[in-house]
Amino acid sequence: MRRLIPLLMLCALPAFADKAATPSGLQPLPEPPAPPPGYEPDPSLEPQVTITKRGEDKVEEFRIHGKLYMMKITPPHGVPYYLIDEQGTGRFVRQGEVSPGVMVPMWLLKSF
Repeated sequence: MRRLIPLLMLCALPAFADKAATPSGLQPLPEPPAPPPGYEPDPSLEPQVTITKRGEDKVEEFRIHGKLYMMKITPPHGVPYYLIDEQGTGRFVRQGEVSPGVMVPMWLLKSF
């Protein structure tokens, strides 16, 4: 019980520190400027995202004008990676790959 009280006090400390560190005299941000006259956003430039499951992997496919240009693969236990069609030929390359046959080992040794 003696250890619990100091732990609870330490957990509550950041909540009080935020209020004390807020500077006075802040002003609200101005409204963003209006778009130029005659500008209308093109909804066809927004990417279409399709999310599917392949086995246990979650695959997100990104398309513009119906053409697949990027895929994000999220394995159930691991770091997500991207496959990108850099030249528009339909040949996908894993982002960060040195060459198609060589994978550089990237192990996480320590994180802070």
